[in-house]
Amino acid sequence: MQVSAGKLWSLRRLSDARGFFTMIAVDQRPGVEQLVKERHGSADWTEIAKIKRLLVEELSQYASAVLIDPQYGYPYAHTALDPRRGLLLTLEQFDCEEDAGGRRTLLYPEWSVAKVKRAGADGAKLLLWYRPDASPAVLAHQHALVERIGAECRQHDIAFLLEPLVYPLGASAAGDSYHEDSTKRPEMVLATIEEFRKERYGIDIFKLETPIAAKVIVDPDDGSAAAAQTQEWYNRMDALLDRPWVMLSAGAAMEPFRRILTYAFRAGASGYLAGRAIWWPAALEYPDFDKFRTRVRAHSLPYVELVQSLLAKHGRPWMDKPAFAGGVTVADGGPGFTRAYQA
Repeated sequence: MQVSAGKLWSLRRLSDARGFFTMIAVDQRPGVEQLVKERHGSADWTEIAKIKRLLVEELSQYASAVLIDPQYGYPYAHTALDPRRGLLLTLEQFDCEEDAGGRRTLLYPEWSVAKVKRAGADGAKLLLWYRPDASPAVLAHQHALVERIGAECRQHDIAFLLEPLVYPLGASAAGDSYHEDSTKRPEMVLATIEEFRKERYGIDIFKLETPIAAKVIVDPDDGSAAAAQTQEWYNRMDALLDRPWVMLSAGAAMEPFRRILTYAFRAGASGYLAGRAIWWPAALEYPDFDKFRTRVRAHSLPYVELVQSLLAKHGRPWMDKPAFAGGVTVADGGPGFTRAYQA
C-alpha cells in the first residue's frame, strides 16, 4: 500500500521499532480538574499542569508516544516531552453540546489540525461522542465533524486518530470525567466501527473501547463460554478494520484493563493508548508530589511492563494489518516526488 509521506512518518513516529503502539495518555481534563479542585481549593491551572508534567517525566520514556492536551499539558510540559517519542495532541474540549438526541463533540476554540501540525505533533486525536441510535441531526453533525478533520489531516499530511465513545443518552458529560456506559451493547461498538472505517473519514488509527463493559469482563484464560464469546466480539471488531487499532482504558482498573488488552491483542490490536488505568491510583497521592512520583515508579511502571509483555506476545504490528499486506511504500516516492507530493 502506498501511504503519503507525512502519514507514514507519523505512523512510524507513534509506534515503536516493532510496529506496536505503546502510547500513554495524559490529556485527561475533568477528572484531574476535579481532583485539584477538591484538594487545592480551586482548579488551579498550574497545579493541573504540574500533574501532567510529572506524568510525562516519569512515563514517556516507556512509551512509543504521548497524547497530551493543549489546554494544560502541552504548554507546561513541553520541555519535558521526549523528542525521541511520538506526540499526539488533542483536538476536542471535553465539554459538549447535548440535547435529547445526543451529544455533539466540540473542538477547542481557535484550535485546529493546522495548529496541531505547527506545534510539532505527529498526529491529531479526536474524541467523538457517538451512538448509532442518536438523532439524525446529531449523527449528521458528528459525521461532518469527523469528515472535516479527516480532510484537514490529509491536507496537512498528519495521522488522524479517532476515539469514538458510546455514552448514555440523557446523562450530561458537562464537567464530568468520562465513565464507560455500562449499558452499552457490543453491537453499538461494531456499528460505530462500520461507519467510520469508510474511506471518506480518513482515519489512520482507531482508538476503541471494549465492546463488553469492563466491570463484567471475565478472565480471558478461565476457559469459560463467556470468555470465548467475549473473544469473538473482539475478533469481530478486528475483522471490520484493515487499519490499525488500539485499546483505550476508559478509566478501567488495572486488572479489568489487563483482561481487555489480552482479548484485544489476541484479536489483532496493535497496541494501546491508555492513561488512568496506568496512573490514576498514583495521581491520588496529589498534592504530595513526592509520593505521587514514588507510586508511579512503584506501581504504574510494573503495570506498563506487564501490558507491554502481553502486547509483544499477542499483538499485531500495524504494518501487518490487511491494508498493508503488500508492503508499505511512500506515495509518489519516485523521481517526480517534488512535483507530485500533495499535488
